[in-house]
Amino acid sequence: MDKIIKKNYNNYTLKLKEHNLNIGERTFIMGILNVTPDSFSDGGKFTDGEIALRHAKKMIEDGADIIDIGGESTRPGSKIVDAKEELSRVIPTLKKLVDNLNVPISVDTYKSEVALEALKNGAHMINDVWGLQRDEKLANVVAKYDVPICIMHNQEGTKYDKDIIESMKDFFVKSLDIAKKAGIKKENILLDPGIGFGKTYKQNLIVMNRLSELNTLGFPILLGTSRKSIIGKTLDLPPNERVEGTIATNVIGIVNGTEIIRVHDIRENLRAVRVADVILRGDFNG
Repeated sequence: MDKIIKKNYNNYTLKLKEHNLNIGERTFIMGILNVTPDSFSDGGKFTDGEIALRHAKKMIEDGADIIDIGGESTRPGSKIVDAKEELSRVIPTLKKLVDNLNVPISVDTYKSEVALEALKNGAHMINDVWGLQRDEKLANVVAKYDVPICIMHNQEGTKYDKDIIESMKDFFVKSLDIAKKAGIKKENILLDPGIGFGKTYKQNLIVMNRLSELNTLGFPILLGTSRKSIIGKTLDLPPNERVEGTIATNVIGIVNGTEIIRVHDIRENLRAVRVADVILRGDFNG
């Protein structure tokens, strides 16, 4: 009988209140729902609650396992909004999604005030683009509600004093220490390499090339490359023509241990993910 080699992935249950994701079983898909007027790819499209709900339903029909709501654009040069404005964008849509959908809802925020209100209103997870290092109270909020947190690598500027992967590991170690001191459970933590954040085009390519080195930290990787400039600059294409490039980065991510991908185009990425999973996770009869 021919030998089958399976890649090593994390194997445990990620608990999002009433929802369970069996990490390691397959690659999970997080659908992006921006309720912002200025996001780089789809700004202004889903600021209306009913339109946002319809789009979320469509993403779920296409195969999304989680919906991630963002109320502040984090693209380079975007306008910073205060917690009050962010809450006015996020909470009405969050309530609609919680009341009408049967999948976990993540809220993309680095503000403890926004996270607290989101969790009070039914959010299942927090996705922090500053890795618990921008708002010192956020870790305590996450610990109190005992929900998963995605810790993303980020920094001001693109200068690194040493090897970029080693610098990222130092950042994550600091974030993980904050999480531990606040009482966040290890099984509630995901790490995101932060493609497009605090990195040049070349640095983003290096991180993708060496992504597997982050596996030594011992946490599942969530990868967000969807329609980003790493793809646009490589192919010289606008955001709405970066689907194939996004798929390429996600398959590379899965090869290197990624457990969750965060994307705009669900159906297309799901098809690629299924093929990658069958091959890499060894779920086939030979």
